[in-house]
Amino acid sequence: MNKIMDKTEHSILEGIPATSLNLNLSRSTIKMRHSSTWSVHKSNDVHDLVVCLTGGAQYFLDGVEVRQQRGEAMLIPAGSHFEGRLDHGDQYTGVAQHFTLTLFDNVDLIQQMELKPVVQLPNWEQLESLVRYYRSIAPSSSTTLQQVHLFMVILLAYLDCAFVRWSEDSLQNLGGQDALSLHVMLIAAQISRDPLDKDEAERLIASVPYNDDYFRRAFKAKIGYTPRKFMEFKRMEKAMNILLTGKSVNATALAVGYNDVYFFSRMFKQYMGVSPSYYRISADRRKFLTTGDIYHYTE
Repeated sequence: MNKIMDKTEHSILEGIPATSLNLNLSRSTIKMRHSSTWSVHKSNDVHDLVVCLTGGAQYFLDGVEVRQQRGEAMLIPAGSHFEGRLDHGDQYTGVAQHFTLTLFDNVDLIQQMELKPVVQLPNWEQLESLVRYYRSIAPSSSTTLQQVHLFMVILLAYLDCAFVRWSEDSLQNLGGQDALSLHVMLIAAQISRDPLDKDEAERLIASVPYNDDYFRRAFKAKIGYTPRKFMEFKRMEKAMNILLTGKSVNATALAVGYNDVYFFSRMFKQYMGVSPSYYRISADRRKFLTTGDIYHYTE
């Protein structure tokens, strides 16, 4: 399982169905606006993601010093004791959100990861607007559905930057259905990383400590496809992206490993609901309609 536990160049949760993750905002958003007199000494029972908008702060997480400044996100894991005070600037502003993130309703996903405590969020020029909007709409004593979706974007941005690897102890410390759920997620993520390797799914399944048929049934129950069908689905997703670049159906079929274009077309329609040629034409038309150059169009 070592290969599966390593970090990849793709999003760490790539390939996991959205319905497999349950994000819960445990309390109303804390709209931070702290002056030089501010300090905090406490611990929380749930995870806390803190995003700095202005100024900076010095924290000690379980005795380890970390510093945070504008555009950086910091995770305070559940159960950690932390101390904080103003580090620089007249004010330290941002948002702090208590949350839980569970996989298949029974695995604390954050606890299964080794994460950098503080990271610079990517594309901060764009993400800053989202964080400020998130802060502005947050009710004082509740959370909203809109917040859940917005916070997931912020949290995923942090996780993609902060992720080091899956915890070496995560699979050993989990038992029963929790361990099975994590194995399914790791296999799905690895298949998503390289769906063009036709033998990868079988190699990965051979590496898990479960009966072959039992694991395949569990994978289908949680992901919606067998491992082989899931790999084919991810290949078709890759084909969609290639078609969007303007490649022909023939070239796309070859790019995703199909020498028989007719078989590829049948598979594409089976998974995506339309033929690749129709999808390509529809994509070209959508691209045309969004260029704004409608005055040169003639029927």
